[in-house]
Amino acid sequence: MNKKKPTAGKRSRGGADGPGRPVAKQQGPSRRGKRTDSPRRSESTSAAGPSRTSGAKNGRTNDSRTNDSRTNDSRTNDSRTNDRRTPRGVAPRGGSQGPVRGRTKAAKRGLGGDQVEGRQAVRELFLAGNRRVREVYLIDELEPADILSDIVELARDVNVPVKAVSRRHFDMEALTESHQGVLARADELQEYSLDDLATAPGAFLLVLDGITDPGNLGAILRTAECAGVTGVVLPKHRAVHISPTVTKTAAGAIEHLPMAVVGGIPATIARLTELDVLTVGLEAGAETTIFGLPIDRDTRVALVLGAEGDGLGRLVRERVDVLAAIPLRGRLNSLNVAMAGAVACFEVVRRREAGAGAATQPF
Repeated sequence: MNKKKPTAGKRSRGGADGPGRPVAKQQGPSRRGKRTDSPRRSESTSAAGPSRTSGAKNGRTNDSRTNDSRTNDSRTNDSRTNDRRTPRGVAPRGGSQGPVRGRTKAAKRGLGGDQVEGRQAVRELFLAGNRRVREVYLIDELEPADILSDIVELARDVNVPVKAVSRRHFDMEALTESHQGVLARADELQEYSLDDLATAPGAFLLVLDGITDPGNLGAILRTAECAGVTGVVLPKHRAVHISPTVTKTAAGAIEHLPMAVVGGIPATIARLTELDVLTVGLEAGAETTIFGLPIDRDTRVALVLGAEGDGLGRLVRERVDVLAAIPLRGRLNSLNVAMAGAVACFEVVRRREAGAGAATQPF
């Protein structure tokens, strides 16, 4: 009896035939059992689908590849992961935000003009004195210039803080590339009503039907102020308003031009006609030229300029009193809208200064 007991114990340790407890204890801590118990590796194995035979050799490689793909998916799909991995001051790829504080603000539907950039524009902002200026920024390594001294002196006269900052800091505050090292933040421009602009004595209005380029708008406003335009009308939608680029290009003209923002240009044309304002739309190919308009010193007039490329809208063309063209003598068939506006504005000036009488044809 004592000789048979060791034989039974030997068989139970072998584990090949018997389901005894010693066999179960040896299978529990095996390496394959550990991989199966791990939640991450069991998920990746089911996703990759390797067999048990290949898992012994390639299981670790397949798991790492699968885990990499899961990590990439989580980076793509989880916005919180993107936020954590994005460096400060840099927008995520495809995002609309930038490192500049002003660029992160939602677009405003008002007139705008609260950030003025460019030396002449900032100086004119102080000289006009029509709105409160909150602060001025200057690049600290700018070379001395008379206009910079004027800006600093004008700002100190009205207790506006002037901040000299590094170029890098300034570039983060600026919204244009042609800022000339100077910008100011001020209250928004005041809006006027259409009726107030149209009923002013000797009204000379400029109605802009969907100008979208800020450089063009700035150039038009500068020309309009120099030509004595008494008011500008802008549409509320699908048109650029007074952005920092416009303020820079206009070189201070926005401080002297009353402006109105309207819901639609066709309805505005109809209202101007009711108020006895002569509406003149610039249209290439019109039978009447800009030099043949019945305008004298007392005529209240509104010039209507169309969008770049598209020109006047159909309803606007139908509702204006006169369609007029600028005669061209060269090989090109059109003018830039800002240049066409300049020609038309100063033709109105010429006719008004000539007084009443038959329209003349310079060409």
